[in-house]
Amino acid sequence: MVDWTAIEADARFQELHRRKVRFLWGLMLFSVVYYFALPIGAGYFPELFRIRVFGPVNLGLLFALSEFLVAWLIAFVYARRAGAEFDALAAEVARAAPTMGSRA
Repeated sequence: MVDWTAIEADARFQELHRRKVRFLWGLMLFSVVYYFALPIGAGYFPELFRIRVFGPVNLGLLFALSEFLVAWLIAFVYARRAGAEFDALAAEVARAAPTMGSRA
C-alpha cells in the first residue's frame, strides 16, 4: 500500500511540486495576459487593431489567430520542461515511493 502522506512529506516530492507550481504560474500569467490583451486592446485601441495588413486581414485578426500559436507554444514549452526536469524528479520520487513511510 502506498503511503501518500509520506510521499507528500518527502523533500524530493516537495521540490518537484515547488518547481512545477512556480513554472506553471509563470506560464498561466503569461497566457492570461496575452489572452486578455486582445479584448482590452480592441476596446482601448481599436484604430490599431483596424490597420490592414493585406486584403481584408487586419492586425486584430492576426492577433486573434496568434493566440492559437501562443497556446501551442505554451504547450511545447511545458512539454520540453517536463521532459527535461519534471519527469526525472517524478521518476525519482516514484522509485523511492515503495520505501517511503515503511512500517516495520
